[in-house]
Amino acid sequence: MELNSLKPAKGSIKTNKRLGRGHGSGMGATSTRGNKGAQSRSGYSQKRSFEGGQMPLQRRVPKFGFKNINRVEYKAVNLDEVQLLVQKTGVSVIDFDILYKNGLVGKNDLVKLLSRGELTSSVEIKLHAFSAAAVQAVEKVGGKVIKL
Repeated sequence: MELNSLKPAKGSIKTNKRLGRGHGSGMGATSTRGNKGAQSRSGYSQKRSFEGGQMPLQRRVPKFGFKNINRVEYKAVNLDEVQLLVQKTGVSVIDFDILYKNGLVGKNDLVKLLSRGELTSSVEIKLHAFSAAAVQAVEKVGGKVIKL
């Protein structure tokens, strides 16, 4: 094989349609655009949501509810997950960094401790928010909660 013998694969090269080159070409006169109307004119571009004149989907579906821009989203961490973490790592202080390093939360998450499961170890927990039942469960085993 040499550079001068290289050829594209058979059927991979197509010739361009030569529009507007007379009736004999089969693509003269209207240049395959049909007769009259917006689509036959130059500069025509269809809107992305255009559905051929039928009522578009975004107008057929009713509006519903609203998005509260002031909502604060918390990532939930439960007592059973904290207990597993304490057993696995043996730490006595649980904070955001430890949860992040162990893959329980994301880098930009706000974290809330919830009360699912049971906590048997006495630990100090420093997080952004706590449910009342979770605070009660942590203090029952001699632990402490600190809000960041």
